Amino acid sequence: MPLAHDHPLVDGRTSSSPLIRAYRGERPERMPVWFMRQAGRSLPEYRELRANGDMLEACLTPTMASEITLQPVRRHGVDAGIFFSDIVIPVKLAGVDVSIVPGRGPVLSQPIRTASDVLALRPLDPEALAPIREAVALTVAELGSTPLIGFAGAPFTLAAYLVEGGPSKDHLRARSLMHSDPHTWAMLLNWAADVSGQFLRAQVEAGASAVQLFDSWVGSLSEADYVRRVAPHSARVFSHLRGFDVPKVHFGVGSGELLPAMRAVGADVIGVDWRLPLDVASARLGGDVPLQGNIDPALLSAPWPALEAHVRRVVELGRAAPAHVVNLGHGVPPETDPTVLTRVVELVHSL
Repeated sequence: MPLAHDHPLVDGRTSSSPLIRAYRGERPERMPVWFMRQAGRSLPEYRELRANGDMLEACLTPTMASEITLQPVRRHGVDAGIFFSDIVIPVKLAGVDVSIVPGRGPVLSQPIRTASDVLALRPLDPEALAPIREAVALTVAELGSTPLIGFAGAPFTLAAYLVEGGPSKDHLRARSLMHSDPHTWAMLLNWAADVSGQFLRAQVEAGASAVQLFDSWVGSLSEADYVRRVAPHSARVFSHLRGFDVPKVHFGVGSGELLPAMRAVGADVIGVDWRLPLDVASARLGGDVPLQGNIDPALLSAPWPALEAHVRRVVELGRAAPAHVVNLGHGVPPETDPTVLTRVVELVHSL
């Protein structure tokens, strides 16, 4: 089923935007830039709006999720909105008891560690995604010609949270399950791929012009384990978008050794973290893949001359790729001065 006739990519609202053109491999007149985690804790207007509320509740309140998505577009003049949500939202909507603990992250009341735990997981009812569709539709109506990027968590990162029961530095339990019980592992990742795939599809159907699959913890894997035990499930996420001509971005933290394997999953654009220069990343990918990245978030609190030189260097090295969307190598740190982000956007647009 193709995109609806009133989808922003079809009716022309976003199809010629700098972001979408770059994602499709062109070099637009203006270098596009947006930031991962641009909607959120670094913005005073976000903190005011979300003073005491629950994070997941905010994600599932359409008017609030929409407003938070729009805040950085208004403030910084970035070339895209990234939908304000969380990778565990589809997990929660499928009935798993998960909450966001301030200062820690997603925490499950009951980790998923056995075959019977996995078999007890329920499929995601498409009706449960109604608040997501509503929030995206509200946002797209406000954004006009600025594209909205939908997103979801990749199966390995979701599974790591599910098995560990919360954030972990080394994901030992998850990696152990991968090898000790490959069948249970595959069932778990298939379930995670399907809830993330449905989550992405709902965002695209409601008007998102591109999508990004985040694999935050993939850097803990060897290439062999990624290719054999993880990549097929990440491809399964993208298979939920079959028939939709939307650009697909794949991003992982610490994924320098995995870039070609991540591309093979089915992405059009590869996000690169701050550890690997963009010209090296482009070479590893064969020189024909649009890239996104890769300002080091640590430099956002450095003196402006150091940050400016770094941004200019990132843009220069990005010329090795057929197209480049400027971003951070990970998310905006909460303590970032928002005026610095606005200044980076102005600099990138001037280059």
